[in-house]
Amino acid sequence: MPDFSYQLYSSRNFPPLSDTLAMLSRAGYKSVEGYGALYADADKIRELKANLGSTNLTMPTGHFSIDMLEQDIPGVLAIAEALGVETIYCPYLPPDQRPTTGAGYAELGQRLAAASQPYRDAGLGFGWHNHDFELQPLADGTIPLVAIFEGGPDLEWEADIAWVVKGGGDPLRWIAALGDRITSVHMKDIAAPGENTDEDGWADLGQGTVDWKGLMAALTKTPVKHFVLEHDNPKDDARFAERSIACAKTL
Repeated sequence: MPDFSYQLYSSRNFPPLSDTLAMLSRAGYKSVEGYGALYADADKIRELKANLGSTNLTMPTGHFSIDMLEQDIPGVLAIAEALGVETIYCPYLPPDQRPTTGAGYAELGQRLAAASQPYRDAGLGFGWHNHDFELQPLADGTIPLVAIFEGGPDLEWEADIAWVVKGGGDPLRWIAALGDRITSVHMKDIAAPGENTDEDGWADLGQGTVDWKGLMAALTKTPVKHFVLEHDNPKDDARFAERSIACAKTL
């Protein structure tokens, strides 16, 4: 059975964190994925560590901003050690910081590779998590995701499949092309056109349009270790968490 984890960003609008982690434990999750706001200060880190322990959950993966990764190496390493993070993923680049050329994205890949070195030296994995913009061709014809990985040939990939689809990509083609980099996958679903508009068009796993059964067959041939369930804006995070892990276990 794969490790079905849970991206805690999905529950950011449903505090307190202690209740979220207890809910996930009851639903059958064994692990979760963190994001920046959860380890913004020492008190939050202590709280998170204590709540993980009390609910028997682990945090093998975590998202850290590129600024934090570059500017607070000791802090990131301390957080990873405290929470048991084994692989770090840089999750996003704000629109005003995004390159406009293939060369610019290759330089981003080089930047990420340089940023990864102290974490790799500490025995941690390090990769990039995509959204949709990396799949959309630039004016010079470059696909940003390709350029990022050309610039950072050792970067791992946390493949957010639904964002690949939103970006106009064929996920099976991308899995075939870059599958040897995939060490984690974000599993989420896209509602049919016009549905779930109050949830930004996302759906619980198995309730949308993404062919997850076919994708799982392809993904199991990659080095993927973690399947992270995510919904960017659920109205009810417990509903999403429970329905999605039940679906995931049938794939």
